[in-house]
Amino acid sequence: MTNCNLNNHIINIIHNNDKESIKTAEELAKKLKSHGYQVSNTYDYCAELNICIGGDGAFLRAVHNYSFPDIPFVGVNTGHLGFFQEISPSDLDNFIESYKKKDYTMEEIYLVEAIICTRTSCIELVGINEIVIKGINSKVIHMNVSIADNYLERFSGDGLIISTPTGSTAYSYSAGGSIIFPTLKVLQITPLAPISSKVYRSLTTSAIVQHDMVIKVNPEYRDENSILMVVDGIQHKYDNIVEINLKLSDMTINKLTLDPHNFWWNLKDKFI
Repeated sequence: MTNCNLNNHIINIIHNNDKESIKTAEELAKKLKSHGYQVSNTYDYCAELNICIGGDGAFLRAVHNYSFPDIPFVGVNTGHLGFFQEISPSDLDNFIESYKKKDYTMEEIYLVEAIICTRTSCIELVGINEIVIKGINSKVIHMNVSIADNYLERFSGDGLIISTPTGSTAYSYSAGGSIIFPTLKVLQITPLAPISSKVYRSLTTSAIVQHDMVIKVNPEYRDENSILMVVDGIQHKYDNIVEINLKLSDMTINKLTLDPHNFWWNLKDKFI
């Protein structure tokens, strides 16, 4: 936000193409303008707030599409699950009033980072919910896993999910992982269909890793070309992968929340 005039009160509205989202975006833009805010027609990197309308998928795409900006996000839920999307379309007026009065808190969302090294180069990937290492075409893969340079296991199975606290209620939860409160600075490793035999001794439950530890994964030679990296649902394929290092990223994003205790209500509402 260098050289930006924060007194301009610019707000970005980002929405998916669903009919309800488009309608909500138009209504929200009118309401914001009536309160003296500017609503940009294109994404403005000098904005003070990103409002994302849709479901959790729309939220994730917005953060990735705009390269994890410093501008905080808040979500309006027109989708189904809506863990990121806190505001209902019927509560737009209340949200604007709370925002004007600064009656909100900022929640820091931790990200997971992977450095994938092939025989020729290294590539960086960053995820909000999770980074998944799995076999291409559902192939069983074999990997050696270390944490903080301590050898842990010779894993065999469908793959591994490395999730953030925020992502603990997504794919990791579906695979049997634990739910982690979003402010805890940790990562979680959740196995996908692990195989335990005399040759491969794989953990069958998830494990929590503290923030300053690196998770190192080395595919066995025969699996160097069988690895698929999936970042927040987006697939990436690289040849000749020899090592993957995963850690909590130094980057974070900020999410505006009207109720700091909303996590537990959300958990009950979505899953119980």
